[in-house]
Amino acid sequence: MDQVMKVVLTDQAAAAVWGKADLSFAGDGALIHRSEDMPLRSVQKAARKLRNQGVSNVQLEGPLWDVNSQWAFHQGFVTAKGGHTIAWTGDEAQLQELALRASCSNYARQLINETPENLSPVKLALAAAAWLQQLGGARINYRITEGEELLAQQWAGIYAVGRGSERAPALLELDYNPAGPDAPVAVALVGKGITFDSGGYSLKSSQGMLGMKADMGGAATVTAALGLAIQRGLNKRVKLYLCCAENLVSGHAYKLGDIITYKNGTTVEVVNTDAEGRLVLADGLQAATEAKAGLIIDAATLTGAAVMAVSSNYNAIFSPQKAVLQLAAEKAESVAEHVWPLPLDPWHKEMCPSAYADTANSRPVKGGGAGGASNAAAFLWRFVGKDIPWLHIDLAAAFEDDAGSLWAAGATTHGMLTIAEMLMD
Repeated sequence: MDQVMKVVLTDQAAAAVWGKADLSFAGDGALIHRSEDMPLRSVQKAARKLRNQGVSNVQLEGPLWDVNSQWAFHQGFVTAKGGHTIAWTGDEAQLQELALRASCSNYARQLINETPENLSPVKLALAAAAWLQQLGGARINYRITEGEELLAQQWAGIYAVGRGSERAPALLELDYNPAGPDAPVAVALVGKGITFDSGGYSLKSSQGMLGMKADMGGAATVTAALGLAIQRGLNKRVKLYLCCAENLVSGHAYKLGDIITYKNGTTVEVVNTDAEGRLVLADGLQAATEAKAGLIIDAATLTGAAVMAVSSNYNAIFSPQKAVLQLAAEKAESVAEHVWPLPLDPWHKEMCPSAYADTANSRPVKGGGAGGASNAAAFLWRFVGKDIPWLHIDLAAAFEDDAGSLWAAGATTHGMLTIAEMLMD
């Protein structure tokens, strides 16, 4: 192993700072000079600076490191290539929490950064189920429905989106139940698992397609969140639904003008095959509704419109219930993640009209037109049972195409902690 660098956090100003990261060096170690107005952001930037200097192994030392500041350092320090170690500091509870966060985050990061060739829809479903079963043991049961069987069971959205690929689409239905056979489902998690998104016949550009191995970030995020909660001692029943498919072009692919009839009777005209995430999530939301969950949370890398609205520093959140939005915001703040609510009103359901079906899956203009993120959320709302509390997370902050001052290129896993906290509530 390379030499380990000691890193101390301080509130003292530096005599000379290392760029804008407030980083200085003394002897065999480094000092991070925490910013008063943006303390965690300055820590994360300093970690990126260290890693960019070729530092791979660090020992965090000193009394100012708490769990959130150490996690900010971790998020800035990790890269898709790995090859790093961080020795945490703190009491036993803090060390255990950080180790759990890192383990679950690294699992999600590996899934998201995996090549699309190596991660087919069925393989994603199997990998998630196997990892959770390893953590939950006999408390975990699951089934995977794939290929033509999806159509037989009326999971029409996943089937339509995935039928263009030679590799079958799949729905993972997983039940974590530590509370007995008759226990109600406290929470249902639904994740978008598009293992590669070409855009279908609404074909993306090469630049827009390059990062689309990450379009299963929602599936990885909810899986990792559930895994973290299980290891924290989650004692209530949770169901997980991963909606997995490849969105490819072929003679079997779904086409513009197709109409999909869903299990709840809703008909949808396809006006953009690149608005496929909402089509697969609709099946997962219906399954969650059938489970009579007390709360439904879905997570998806759903719209570019959300990124334009909140940037990649926030995840956009939507819900018809103000209490759900407040809970999500409180839980995100407690773990130093960032969410921002965007509008969702009943009239948003009418913003994607169709002359041939109950609704279209988007609007036939670039990016879905004005209010695209809200319109997508309202589409999903059609498939959530009446009066069921529901949170939709548009993961604008889940992936970075290029390295920046806060993140290395690739998966960030930003959102995992928020969902895990909501599960533990």
